Amino acid sequence: MTRLIEFLIALGIVAVLALVIGVVLPSHRHISESVETNRKMTIVYDTVNNLRRFKDWNPLVLRDPKIQLNVSGAESGVGARLDYVSQESHIGKGSWQITESVPNEKVVIQVEDERRGDDKIVQFLLEPTGKNNRNVKITQTYDVDYGWNLLGRYAGLYVSRHVGDDVKLGLSRLTNMLATVPNFDYRADGVPLRGLKIAELPAEDLLVVNAGNIERNNEAIKQSIKNNQEWIKRTLEASNLEAAGPVRIITTDFGQEKYAFDVAVPVRRKGSAPAAAAPAPAAEGENADAAAAAAAEAAKAPAVLAAASGEELKVTIPAGAPVQYVRTAPHRAAFGQYTGYMAELDAVRSSVRAWALTNGYEVTDRPFEIWKGGVDKAFTAEGEYDVYWQIK
Repeated sequence: MTRLIEFLIALGIVAVLALVIGVVLPSHRHISESVETNRKMTIVYDTVNNLRRFKDWNPLVLRDPKIQLNVSGAESGVGARLDYVSQESHIGKGSWQITESVPNEKVVIQVEDERRGDDKIVQFLLEPTGKNNRNVKITQTYDVDYGWNLLGRYAGLYVSRHVGDDVKLGLSRLTNMLATVPNFDYRADGVPLRGLKIAELPAEDLLVVNAGNIERNNEAIKQSIKNNQEWIKRTLEASNLEAAGPVRIITTDFGQEKYAFDVAVPVRRKGSAPAAAAPAPAAEGENADAAAAAAAEAAKAPAVLAAASGEELKVTIPAGAPVQYVRTAPHRAAFGQYTGYMAELDAVRSSVRAWALTNGYEVTDRPFEIWKGGVDKAFTAEGEYDVYWQIK
């Protein structure tokens, strides 16, 4: 009996000590880890300000490759949400939701998971650093409250190992992922690229000519395009077809000395164009200025794509003409509009690809531009282009 009493007294002392220690332990835990990247601030901010690339850097997908992820809510910024479900008991289910975004400064994310604790907050703090502020310091913080949950306070003793190790691994994977994104600031002041979005493209009928490898000389490129347009024009006449939109250039390789590309024109049966709206009556004075401004804005709108329908077109290709008829499949593409010289299009294409990657879309196939102002205007500062790059 004495031994039992001694055991109960010892057990009580241990319980009191555990209670006292639990009360003394912190009710709040904070973790902070930092890395540095040489990617542009725009790229870094856009990557952490949406959750579509979560799977490419967050360690959860390493813990369970079969984890189910579902992105919902806003495309980016406040309201963007990711829910996950795992059959692994140590992961379970949870969610990340962006609750605050300050452009190029910070992104705040509310986290729900099955670990102990409440009010879990992840922050990504961004700061220019390095020579001439060319690099970006990324700091990821994690905060959790345990309140008077003593078991939670004890769990907090290990948060730096369990959560902290994941934060370090996630930041390492994030910087490696960022290194694969073309380092172009598509939102910098003075960049004449606008209207970035994901566009839906219908099936189209195209006449295409492979221009081959052309010397990177404006006159050589311009002459090649015009020569191949002539082949397409002859095919149109032989096939009773008409152009359904401006010429487009499909880029295969833009090298230092050579430019490999295709020339393409969307086509349709002659006379099958939708009826055009009647022209508005001529305006005068202020109305004329307003009408001119409206016309200028309309010229900047994306070129209308002529959707193909029914059976494929019957195309008669003249002897010796290097023309192919192609009906494309409907698809989605990263899209942007650019005003400026044709020589800058390679940087524009890279910028569109960078935007797509930061927003969780992987490009595929070859990019193309619709030269809305025609070939001659494309080699001036007034060139107008719609830029497309298909996504998976």
